[in-house]
Amino acid sequence: MPDKLKLEGSMVALVTPFRGGAVDFDAMGRLIDYQLAGGTQGLVPCGTTGESPTLSHAEQDKVIEFTVERSAGKVPVIAGTGSNNTAEAVRLTQHAKDAGADACLVVNPYYNKPPQRGMYEHVAALGEVGLPIVLYNIPGRTGIELAPETIIRMYNEIDQVVAVKEATGKLDAASAIAAGCDITIISGDDALTLPICSAGGCGVISVLANILPGEVRKLCDAMLSGDMKAATAQHLRLYPLFKGMFVETNPIPVKAALAMAGMIENELRLPLVPLAEKYRAGLAELLKPFGIETKA
Repeated sequence: MPDKLKLEGSMVALVTPFRGGAVDFDAMGRLIDYQLAGGTQGLVPCGTTGESPTLSHAEQDKVIEFTVERSAGKVPVIAGTGSNNTAEAVRLTQHAKDAGADACLVVNPYYNKPPQRGMYEHVAALGEVGLPIVLYNIPGRTGIELAPETIIRMYNEIDQVVAVKEATGKLDAASAIAAGCDITIISGDDALTLPICSAGGCGVISVLANILPGEVRKLCDAMLSGDMKAATAQHLRLYPLFKGMFVETNPIPVKAALAMAGMIENELRLPLVPLAEKYRAGLAELLKPFGIETKA
């Protein structure tokens, strides 16, 4: 079996900035630079937070290419290439590999609700591309859950499977996976990063890191160094913002926060809409203690 790619620490689920209906690559470049300066240890474009469901395939390809070029090998790029159509996911994954991505993030096949053996074969087909795979287990978005035993089987039998982004909300799932194999477990929920890491995880693909990369890095550094007292204190300090980023569907709140800070336009693609006015002042207040100047 080839060496497995090691991913750990604070990784960011990048938003995709838009301006006038098109991807705003100027803003995206600034956001990537901000992440690198803030200590982010991995960039994840074209995931749920990046609004991949409303990106065209050409836009998705270009966003991945741009992220790889802009980051210039400083941190791993884990490109979102999942689909509920296996042939489509294979094409997206092949493009990400050709573009120089270090790994791909593969969401559970949504809507068609395959059985566990179907999801296994889906990932096995993607493994043929030869790009390391991060499984993305998020039943709240997909309507289907990868069982721990399926994840363990994938890791043991499909060489390219290196990690799982665990976003089931079930701490016993992370424990079951960690007890069954040594796959890299990455939290897919900022608020559960601390407990998931205490049960065998080693980092997060974070929404909040879009605007506070240094603070999420502090949390991960404390956890990975075994300083649970400092990690718990940082978790509790960030917890109100962890929840604040989900007062409406992600990435609505984090895009509002970035826009209030002047980093991107507050633009999403339908059916997503900008943050409801009733939440804006509260979100701005949550950001103030972290030195983020906002225009609520």
